Amino acid sequence: MHELAVTQSLLDIVLKEAGKAGAKRVNTVTLVIGELSGLVDDSIQFYFDFMTKGTIAEGSMLHFKRIPARMKCRACGEEFITSPNEWICPKCGLWQAEVIAGKEFYVDSIEVDDADKSA
Repeated sequence: MHELAVTQSLLDIVLKEAGKAGAKRVNTVTLVIGELSGLVDDSIQFYFDFMTKGTIAEGSMLHFKRIPARMKCRACGEEFITSPNEWICPKCGLWQAEVIAGKEFYVDSIEVDDADKSA
């Protein structure tokens, strides 16, 4: 499971950025994950919940935005959205597609409470 290492990197980024912002608490983290990334939302959530204990991100919510697999046919140039195991061009029927979206994994946003904000 590579979700453990990915989640550790995710938490490092969240804590670093929250620290730069002078945050008192991390409330929400929105992630963008491509359908072809191989990452499992539930596994990331499990590790994140465990790893955030004792940090300003403890109890924060993860929101997942899934990006579908999008391909472009090298033969005819058609762009199409497909499932991860169907890479045949719907226009020309050839299997010469390249991935143009669906491998993403990044932090889209982090919602925090400011250090100056009263509780």
